[in-house]
Amino acid sequence: MTSSFEFHTYPARVSDAQRDRVLGVLREGAAQGKLSHDTFMRRMELALSAHRPEELAALTADLRAESRWTRGLFRAVGAASGFPARVRRAWQAERLPKLLLPAPSPYPVLIGRDPANGLRLTHETVSRMHAELTVRDGRWILRDLGSTNGTCVNGQRVTGAVSVRDGDQVSFGRIVFRLSAPAPKPPEEPRRSA
Repeated sequence: MTSSFEFHTYPARVSDAQRDRVLGVLREGAAQGKLSHDTFMRRMELALSAHRPEELAALTADLRAESRWTRGLFRAVGAASGFPARVRRAWQAERLPKLLLPAPSPYPVLIGRDPANGLRLTHETVSRMHAELTVRDGRWILRDLGSTNGTCVNGQRVTGAVSVRDGDQVSFGRIVFRLSAPAPKPPEEPRRSA
């Protein structure tokens, strides 16, 4: 006689957490050079379509998990190896020519090779109408005008408009400046009548 409560055992399903752990191990393996790009992409596809934990385990079997000490060592070596590049960037940043932000005006300052621009840059990597600076709500806004060689702020290419301030590094094509705000005017002293 069989009971109405029969227990069926179904194969264990892959949880999102298990899948995320495997994807992380695969990303780490690719970053450390243990997997080629093609192998990494194929295993990512297989991990996303896996139905059983055994399938996931097979994808990372050859990628030995690093100990916490080893991961810390890799991070320390990575930080130390990047240090000279950070020092070089900082050193060069201080030596950049300064671009003094003009006094706020309701009109934009046009930047480019065209002689009619407020800031004319005669370098071949600068477009005729390259970018513009405007003041909105007391903040300077830099907008690229569809230039060929791009406008960058602190190493990031500008798409659309971006807020800029004193100390930012800006480049128009291959011409690079450090933005500098004008010195504040001293308060005027009241006039005394004689």
